[in-house]
Amino acid sequence: MPSSHTIAAVADRLYFRQLLSGRDFAVDDPLAVQMVNFVYLIGDREAGEAIAVDPAYVGGSMMGYSIQGIRDVLDREDVSIHVNQAEAEWVRRATGVSSADLVSHAGGDVLNVGAIPIQFLHTPGHTPGSQCFLVDHMLVSGDTLFLEGCGRTDLPGADAGAMYESLQRLAGLSDDTAVFPGHRYSAPSVGTMAAIKEINYVFKPKSKEAWLTMFGAA
Repeated sequence: MPSSHTIAAVADRLYFRQLLSGRDFAVDDPLAVQMVNFVYLIGDREAGEAIAVDPAYVGGSMMGYSIQGIRDVLDREDVSIHVNQAEAEWVRRATGVSSADLVSHAGGDVLNVGAIPIQFLHTPGHTPGSQCFLVDHMLVSGDTLFLEGCGRTDLPGADAGAMYESLQRLAGLSDDTAVFPGHRYSAPSVGTMAAIKEINYVFKPKSKEAWLTMFGAA
């Protein structure tokens, strides 16, 4: 187990920034303004290394739109694209990147950015490969958990039962975990797990059966 001195030193090196589409980037893109995506930059100040988490769009052709994304990034820089193993093939087909460009992960994997460890949590439900990221008592919850609500379970690949199980696992994190969602669907941009469990209606049903009655897709 790392010492308190080591933990404090890592925390001092941690760079964490929340960016909002349409405000902090893509300011002239009406779709970006509409989607209110959060993107997170997580890095090591001392090492000068960082990653972009949940970068709004992987790109490709989706919903009738041709969207810039990871293929455009790879044309400029040789970087690794980290995806959950359950979604790697879909990302490859949707964007046209090669398998060699993707780094597939399973739940529980840890990626070290400099001296900053980021734990991958596989949270299927919204999509088969949905995942959250835990770093220094902060959870980047993507499209799994919002401050109010959760990711949709009525889209192709979604699974309401899996979403319930994923939400229950996240609810088991420490109450003081700061939750940073993938979209700004509420006035606050961050909340504690304790507060979210108290106010978020997705945690109100007392059983999986009750949850599926409320949120299960027809």
